[in-house]
Amino acid sequence: FLYMLEHLSRVARVIKTPGGNALLVGVGGSGRQSCSRLACFLADCNVFQIEIARGYDQVAFREDLKKLLIGAGGKGEKTVFLFS
Repeated sequence: FLYMLEHLSRVARVIKTPGGNALLVGVGGSGRQSCSRLACFLADCNVFQIEIARGYDQVAFREDLKKLLIGAGGKGEKTVFLFS
């Protein structure tokens, strides 16, 4: 639990930094997504996550990126792109 709190504080600090970005690497089930979502909640950020399923192609990816960039760049919303 203490190890998770250390990671949470690091991720939250990076997210709160203007222009901050992080790449979380670990084995499956290690809590990267949960840690990122909780850090976004603490930093009052929106989470943008794409859903990759059958039929998800390059056109759909471009549309998702358009939505992300309009929100983050055009409207100035604090947004985290969670790509899992």
